[in-house]
Amino acid sequence: MLKKEEASKRKEAYRVVEAEFVISAPTLRQCPPPDLPEIAVAGRSNVGKSSLINMMCNRKNLAKTSSTPGKTRLINFFRLRIEPAGVQLHLVDLPGYGYAKASKTLQAEWSRALEEFLQKRELQGILHLIDSRHEPTDLDRQMRAWIVHQRLPAITALTKVDKLKQNAIAKSRKMICTELQIQNNEPCILTSVLKKSGIQELLQAIVCLAEARDADKGMLE
Repeated sequence: MLKKEEASKRKEAYRVVEAEFVISAPTLRQCPPPDLPEIAVAGRSNVGKSSLINMMCNRKNLAKTSSTPGKTRLINFFRLRIEPAGVQLHLVDLPGYGYAKASKTLQAEWSRALEEFLQKRELQGILHLIDSRHEPTDLDRQMRAWIVHQRLPAITALTKVDKLKQNAIAKSRKMICTELQIQNNEPCILTSVLKKSGIQELLQAIVCLAEARDADKGMLE
């Protein structure tokens, strides 16, 4: 009976039923205690991280968006509850990398904060955003190489697919997966904030990562 109930729950559409801003932390020391699974959101400064977070959570202004790239300069924590999985987690919006107009001093500060967080925080996984319209940048490749080196589970989300012609979408996905050496068993999800596409795939992948930590904890207890 329990197995049937669990299977039935998984057929239901995932939805974020609670989403709240927790804190903006300038450094690792100001981050909240890691009492929930943490999934970091990483990507270049104009890839659309805030818009994608708002789309997933069905909220307009949970993550602050701006027409000016590079506005996310802090480590922003959001607590989510996803049903029917009953999963709670922290989604962590990291400063966007690669904003060329920022001063070298500011770029260095962002880089240090980002590097310290990624190296010292125990993450459940990374949601890595890539602009579907372009080849991955050198910084995209560096982030992917770090993810692979750390053996972190990754979800790759290709953003702004509505900007591509229909016959170019599959080609773009194949090119990016090849460039970043994304394996066939890894989620590589097509998303569009304008068309609100990719939400279910993203939430399902996020739930899988969050539930993996609970499973690991259960094995250790």
